Amino acid sequence: MTAIQIQVEAFEKSTASPEERQAVAELILACHALAYPEDPPLVQGLVAATLGNHLPEELVLPFMVRRGEQVIGWARLEFSLTQNLHAAHANVMVHPAHRRAGVGRALAATLEQQARQHGRRIITFSTSDRVPAAHFFAQSLGGEAALPMRQSQLVVADISAELLERWCARPESDPYRLHIWTTLPDAYLDRAADLMGVMNTAPKGELDIDDWTITPEMIRGWEAMMSKEGEVCLTLAAEDPATGTLAGYTQLFWHPERASIAYQGATAVRPESRGAGLGKWLKAAALRELPASCPGTRFIRTSNANVNASMLAINVQLGFLPYAAVTEWQIKLD
Repeated sequence: MTAIQIQVEAFEKSTASPEERQAVAELILACHALAYPEDPPLVQGLVAATLGNHLPEELVLPFMVRRGEQVIGWARLEFSLTQNLHAAHANVMVHPAHRRAGVGRALAATLEQQARQHGRRIITFSTSDRVPAAHFFAQSLGGEAALPMRQSQLVVADISAELLERWCARPESDPYRLHIWTTLPDAYLDRAADLMGVMNTAPKGELDIDDWTITPEMIRGWEAMMSKEGEVCLTLAAEDPATGTLAGYTQLFWHPERASIAYQGATAVRPESRGAGLGKWLKAAALRELPASCPGTRFIRTSNANVNASMLAINVQLGFLPYAAVTEWQIKLD
């Protein structure tokens, strides 16, 4: 295929046929299988059914390239309609059998055009060395490697029960109470939204991104999306009952049909509460809770900025080992 034959089409979520959805899902599954051959496959019907899902305050613009009935390229541009109005996030996938033929570049050009039309001056995207060519593709687009990250993996069978016991032990005078939730209670929703904003203190590298304001509506939107996609989220939070303040939290995610792998999401402790072992306690308590909540989990993966020394140190002590090098990129549009 030559570049002159490439036609980028908008993917219309509301009118896409089941066959079109399945064709896109086949492409996504093929790309995932090449990058993560040891993982359980993605659930094709679920991928097809949830294409283009987004929060009410977001806009997602998906595009595809077809060759006959086969979708060989897929891309999406997404951005908030209420915050970081200068930025958009991009994702581009090309079928392994159709790479190095200009498909990715045609999709990237379309996303750039859309970003400009919507007044965005920054496009962010991520690459992993699980797809080595992606790094060079990002460079060829003029991308700036703004935040190098380490993705780590923990073998559940190798977790030290003694270490978890030690980290979960709290002093008799400890003021904190541990909560374990799969859905955040209404009574804690505002406090949880405020706590999640602590993630703004995590390293951003050179990313030209403003702090995010997390709202209760966003949390409920995330929960609704996860429910539609069949994903489970386990949230652990430490509360100071004397004040009602939530001082720290951590989250684990998994899909029951791919339960051998769980993902450690955000872990954050308020700056004024750091130094009391809350981060270790929350992560250890989550690992102790996981077998009952998600039997059969064999691996846990998480990502941290390379410069986030404190969180990396906790993960290394737990037994997380390097799994992949991930880079957050940005392209600044003139």
